[in-house]
Amino acid sequence: MACISPDGKPTESGTKMLRTVNSGHGSPEEIAKEAGLPIFRVRSGLRELTQAGLVIQKEDRYNLTEKGAELAK
Repeated sequence: MACISPDGKPTESGTKMLRTVNSGHGSPEEIAKEAGLPIFRVRSGLRELTQAGLVIQKEDRYNLTEKGAELAK
């Protein structure tokens, strides 16, 4: 299941991940636990969200970009 739809918007799981990051959970393990998603889906989803410019990685944590924050609402 993709986290970004063909039109460039986050899917349901992508939105869950963005909202989880927005609430302060930034590591893949924290995101998986809080969003209720398997870790493999979170890791691949974070790659997609990074490529789409919605999150950025700083060391082992992820933060929302301005664009990601708008979509996490």
